[in-house]
Amino acid sequence: MANPILSGIGPEQQALLYSKLNAYNEGRASYKEAGAYLVALPHAGQRNYSLWIYSPLPGRQAIFYLCELSADVHEALRIASTLCFYSPRRLLIVEYNAKRMQSKGDDLIGFGKYQGHFLHEILRIDPTYVTWIAYKFQPRIPKQERFRQIARIYHSAYTDFQRRKAYAKNNGHFLGKPGDKIEGLTLVLTQVCVEDNPYKTDIRHGQPCFYVRQELKAQDAAGNCVSFRINARTPSSCSCTLPALEHAYHTGETIKIASARIDRTYTTGGTKYTRLIHVKIERD
Repeated sequence: MANPILSGIGPEQQALLYSKLNAYNEGRASYKEAGAYLVALPHAGQRNYSLWIYSPLPGRQAIFYLCELSADVHEALRIASTLCFYSPRRLLIVEYNAKRMQSKGDDLIGFGKYQGHFLHEILRIDPTYVTWIAYKFQPRIPKQERFRQIARIYHSAYTDFQRRKAYAKNNGHFLGKPGDKIEGLTLVLTQVCVEDNPYKTDIRHGQPCFYVRQELKAQDAAGNCVSFRINARTPSSCSCTLPALEHAYHTGETIKIASARIDRTYTTGGTKYTRLIHVKIERD
C-alpha cells in the first residue's frame, strides 16, 4: 500500500514520519488478516484528519468512521497511535476515498432508543448498547445480519481503546505538586458529567436560575489522568442543561489546555488523578 503525499510538511519530515509509523507497525498483524486503523487525509468539507477502522469481515463495505482527529498530521497521528497502541492492528495513512468511506446506511440504527443515529455516534456515549447489538441482537433479515457484523467491528475498536485505558491505569503518574503551573497540555476526554452549581443556583423574579458546570476527566498521551471543571458563564432555565451558547464537551474529544494550576492530587479506584484549577483552554 503506497504512502500518500502529505501536504504542509517537507520531504524529509515526511520520510521521518513514515519511518516512525513503520516502526510503530512492526510485529503487528497484516491488515488483510486483522484489519487496520486508517488515518484519512483531510478532504473537501473536512479540514481535519480522521480515524477509521478497516475490517475484512463484511466484505462489501469494510471501512467505518470512528472519530475526528486534528488538522495537524503530527497531532493526528499522536492521538491515533495513543488510542490504538495496544491493538494488534496496524495504523495506516490513506487518502480519503469517497466511494468506500461514505456511509451507505448499513451502520445506521433503525430501531430502539437510538433509532436514526450511527453506530459510531453511540459508541462514544453508550458503548454497552453497541456491545448488545453485536452479541445479543437477533437479526430477522439478511440486512440486519450485516448490521450486527458492523457492530462487532465497532465493539472490537472499543475493546482496543479500553485495553489502552487498562494499561494507563497501571502506569499513570501525577503531573506535579499542588501549586505547580502546567502549560501546553493536550488531553482526550474520558468522562463528562453535567451538574448544577449548588452555590450559584437560585430563584430570580420567580424563575429558577441554574448555573451549570461540566465535570471533566481526561488523559494525556502518556496515560496520566486529570480532572477539572468548566463553569457555564451564563445561567440556564433548566437543571443540568447547558445554555445554548456554551460548548458541550463529549468523551473522546481532544482539547488543548494553554495553562492551568495543580490544585491537588488524589487516587481513586487505583488510578492517580491530578486536579486542575484556573484552566485556560485554547480555542481554534
